[in-house]
Amino acid sequence: MVSNNIRQRSERRYADELERLASADSNPKPDGWQLSPRMVRTFVIGDSKLDISRKFYGDDQLVERCIVTLMGNRGLLLVGEPGTAKSMLSELFAAAISGDSTLTVQGTAGSTEDRIIYSWNYALLIAEGPSPAALVPGPVLRGLAAGKIVRLEEITRIQSEVQDSLISVLSEKLVVIPQLSGEDGEVAAQRGFNLIGTANLRDRGVHELSSALKRRFNFETVRPIADRSLETKLIIEQTNEQLDDSGIDVKIHTDVIDVLVESFNDLRTGLTSDGLSIETPSTVMSTAEAVAVAHSAALDAAYLGSGKVTAAHVGRQLIGTVLKDNADDAAKLRHWMDVVVKRRSGKHWKDLHSVRGEL
Repeated sequence: MVSNNIRQRSERRYADELERLASADSNPKPDGWQLSPRMVRTFVIGDSKLDISRKFYGDDQLVERCIVTLMGNRGLLLVGEPGTAKSMLSELFAAAISGDSTLTVQGTAGSTEDRIIYSWNYALLIAEGPSPAALVPGPVLRGLAAGKIVRLEEITRIQSEVQDSLISVLSEKLVVIPQLSGEDGEVAAQRGFNLIGTANLRDRGVHELSSALKRRFNFETVRPIADRSLETKLIIEQTNEQLDDSGIDVKIHTDVIDVLVESFNDLRTGLTSDGLSIETPSTVMSTAEAVAVAHSAALDAAYLGSGKVTAAHVGRQLIGTVLKDNADDAAKLRHWMDVVVKRRSGKHWKDLHSVRGEL
């Protein structure tokens, strides 16, 4: 049955897998964790014997290091280029460890301490004065009290003084509410609580973390997928998942996906498979973008074409991905089309080159 939700949280999407893992879990687990570290690892990287799908395609050792960090006293900060699945990975960890990935702060320049930690119901505050009833807990305070993972997306987009409000949370595992007295004025972290932050390497210099806050995080760099065959498999799986969710019966031939992957590799690295150097566009050419191109190409073919996805459909969507706000990127894409794509043999490359006139 097709869900009306465009996207489901991991704990709902993979509820059956989480239930199977919990039933089979006889391994020791930290207090406050829904699954043992071994089963958290299995949930993320998959296990065919338990019928658990692989969800993160990348460095399995990175996954293990992240899990170890989350068992300790430091927070986890996932850094990397856009589109390397940092947010997805943080959601998967929260779903497997806490059974809840909704305690999330989306970092922006407008993020304030009261949105992150706590604020007040000002009508009650004025009428009755400071009281627990008037307190409105934010994601960090709720996670602290419930012993759950809290996710801080794009933490370097948050103003520095707001970032630093997290220092005492990470070091003391405590939030003090000075307006309340006695036990009501302190909320201590329950076991299972921790913070996962994500940061985009392209945001360096926006709002750098202070040295004090950096010391309270373990940093892990999530890198792009280097294995071409692994990236191809991921694009096929995720594109088919999205199409199934949409109720669209269209499949993309592997040869067309191969053209997509090689095109992205050319434009991402600036070096073709036969050793030719080209200028790379300023746009992020991540695997996530490749999945978006494949999905859009399939929608184009299903609704506006014959239902068969060709490399021409891929080419049209590729243009929209590369050409954002930098005028120089159009010249770079035309040069790649003329110097690289035009010279490659095969029908799919000819189909891709047929959209050159749209540039």
